[in-house]
Amino acid sequence: MNVEHEVTLLVDEIRRLGSKNADGKISVKFGVLFNDDQCANLFEALVGTLKAAKRKKLIVFEGELLLQGVHDNVDVILLQD
Repeated sequence: MNVEHEVTLLVDEIRRLGSKNADGKISVKFGVLFNDDQCANLFEALVGTLKAAKRKKLIVFEGELLLQGVHDNVDVILLQD
């Protein structure tokens, strides 16, 4: 799979699992994404796909790298709907 395709799939998964936050943007906790069975089957390297989407300014999250357990409560926010 290429990165562009994985980023598109990630955006779809954030829409599926997330909900609108106070700013009206779709947001999902990293732990929800990481522990979702469908996401686990779609993404070989979820963290890498998240970083690629962040570089493309499609999503935003605190920090540079998200790790399972430590960052489960970090919001991953979709910047465009």
